[in-house]
Amino acid sequence: MANQEAILSGIIEQGFLPLYFNKDTQVSIDLMKTLYNCGVKSLEYTNRGDDALKNFKAMKAVRDAELPGMSLGVGTIKNTADAQAFIDAGADFMIGPGYEQSVADLAKKTGIFYSPGCMTPSEIITAENNGIQLVKLFPGNILGPDFMSAIKEVFRNLKFMPTGGVDLDLANLQAWFKAGVCAVGMGSKLITKKIMEEKDYAGLETKIKQCFALIQEAKK
Repeated sequence: MANQEAILSGIIEQGFLPLYFNKDTQVSIDLMKTLYNCGVKSLEYTNRGDDALKNFKAMKAVRDAELPGMSLGVGTIKNTADAQAFIDAGADFMIGPGYEQSVADLAKKTGIFYSPGCMTPSEIITAENNGIQLVKLFPGNILGPDFMSAIKEVFRNLKFMPTGGVDLDLANLQAWFKAGVCAVGMGSKLITKKIMEEKDYAGLETKIKQCFALIQEAKK
């Protein structure tokens, strides 16, 4: 299990966290390899299908053998049973769509990095009071950069990462980073359904390079 500070700094440095799920094990692995070859060192595989755990174990084996320096985390963690299963499978970090106290307690006990989804100041306060360092603002498209701007001063010691509806678009990314986020979560806008269905890894490579460039520009 990776060091918590290293996980956080890795996500911040990258500026975006790619996330996806694919029911096909080999496609899941090939997507991971493509991302890694484009410079992605922090990746979230979402727990959104019956094959998620099986695929994650296969991805972890490939990561360990071939992809040094990559942090492989799991997303969509909503309960301790799933959390424990993925911790046992060697996840480097966990991300949730919402805040779940039992998962936060398990994360604290095991020392794994946990970033919960929050949508209200009350949820963010609960996360902060439980030692959370990175809050996932979810769904990002509903909350928007104005929400981030409004709460930033109240939560000066927290880091924020909007996920859901963040566009691969300079104006959108600039608005988020200007509002005070440290990174953005990028799912279907980056690793599209079409790319996965057509196994268009060259197309994904183009999008990832574009994303890196836009993030660097947006951070300025």
